[in-house]
Amino acid sequence: MQAPLGIPVREWRKRIPVDNPITTEKVKLGEALYFDKRLSADGTVSCATCHDPASAFTDRNATAIGTRSNRGTRNAPTVLNAMFSTTLFWDGRAHSLEEQAKHPLVNASEMGMQDYDAVVARVADDPDYVQRFRRVFKSKVTIDVIAKAIAAFERTQLSGNSPFDRFIAGNRNAISAAQKRGWDLFRGKAQCINCHAFSHGSPFFSDFDFHNTGVAMKALAHTQATSDFGRYRVTNLRCDIGAFKTPTLRDVELTAPYMHDGSQKTLLDVVRFYDRGGEANPYLDRRISPLNLTDEEMNALVEFMRSLTSDEVLRRTQAATPQTRVAVTLPPRR
Repeated sequence: MQAPLGIPVREWRKRIPVDNPITTEKVKLGEALYFDKRLSADGTVSCATCHDPASAFTDRNATAIGTRSNRGTRNAPTVLNAMFSTTLFWDGRAHSLEEQAKHPLVNASEMGMQDYDAVVARVADDPDYVQRFRRVFKSKVTIDVIAKAIAAFERTQLSGNSPFDRFIAGNRNAISAAQKRGWDLFRGKAQCINCHAFSHGSPFFSDFDFHNTGVAMKALAHTQATSDFGRYRVTNLRCDIGAFKTPTLRDVELTAPYMHDGSQKTLLDVVRFYDRGGEANPYLDRRISPLNLTDEEMNALVEFMRSLTSDEVLRRTQAATPQTRVAVTLPPRR
């Protein structure tokens, strides 16, 4: 596979597990499963419902909507370049794409299957799937090989070749003067790069770490019983209360709304949130403080983030038809 400009192919190869090598047939099987609504309890939701290629592998909702129109509590992050993340989900509770792929299948607010046995039974009820799993994995249908196939497909979903990538590669005219100004601010006065890290070896505009910016803290101040504690639920460390993973900024102009709860509608809203120093709380990350940006500087930052949009992702987003929540005929219950 050829990685797009800006994405280090050596890093991509290093992230492919020894026990799940990528093959064309495996990727095609994973793609079929990714778009198959039969993997949900009521046949209305697939992986692609919340991670839709037509929306840069997000869903344009503030928080994801699962089976029976159940609304979750978190915004659906993009699948693009997800293979480079050291942990998955906003709270980092999964450590591989294979592990991550299993969670939504049995989450009551997502795909809603009763258990993994029910998922396996649903897939194994299709003779074509049974034959394909035998060819690809030399295995009967199991939850582990289902997850491996989906993960293999997701590892082919890369985003690069943006105007910024061409600028970094030496084309000084690839981005506008306002975007160059935004890049300077991003690295300097605005301090964005402190968390949205960028290097040639890791060009994903994320440190893949967890930070409390105060987004969740208004809810926490009113009722801790129903609020999202973020990373704390994984580590049980008080310093992780209200902390969430730094998202990538690649293709960010296509993935509104923003933050883990979808509370910020536009990129300018996000910049203004950080300009005022986030939301004060006892666990606010030490990197978050008022920035005193001018309107011109905030607009330049937004323009810079627009330069991170992949040409290929933009074309696919403009051409694709968004997923629709149409029920499919399910096999009889066993």
